[in-house]
Amino acid sequence: MAALTLRRTVVVVALLNVAYFGVEFAVALAIGSVSLFADSVDFLEDASVNALIALALGWSAARRAQVGFVLAAFLLVPAVATIAMAWHQFGAATPPDARWLSGTGAGAFAVNMTCALLLARVRHHAGSLSKAAFLSARNDVLANVAIVAAGAVTALAGSAWPDLVVGIAIGLLNAGAAREVIEAARADRAEAAPKP
Repeated sequence: MAALTLRRTVVVVALLNVAYFGVEFAVALAIGSVSLFADSVDFLEDASVNALIALALGWSAARRAQVGFVLAAFLLVPAVATIAMAWHQFGAATPPDARWLSGTGAGAFAVNMTCALLLARVRHHAGSLSKAAFLSARNDVLANVAIVAAGAVTALAGSAWPDLVVGIAIGLLNAGAAREVIEAARADRAEAAPKP
């Protein structure tokens, strides 16, 4: 029963993430926002993570541990993409449209808060798998608050720096989550190891 509940939850979360990825990615490119770009790539990564979790449920602890290590690598993808976008925008140093930045960040906050609340109920099922999904959604909520704030500061200061700083911080947050998932995957692997 717990596995079925978790599977349904991660499928819903994956669909929500795919839907908002398209919105946020389009806005990020249109206004040249590093933070929205980083967050949109993160939405796509989250959709992939949750779809993979839905497939991996019911597998042995050893196989779940292997998937946990793969998921940790997925969590690093937005960090790498963000560095590339930040480098591109650093030279231009043109601030993104503050209204679109904050408005799109607020929409992302609503989607991610919904996902985090759904995943909070099932975060202790399936070891590193559900932990990866929950940590990713939780981190995204924090990132979205920062994006909305960056939009407000951009409106006041007319600077590209708030967007750049928040975008890079989102990348670092994902790197920290990857470390936590690796630890959970190691615990799964230890659980699966034959006992002497």
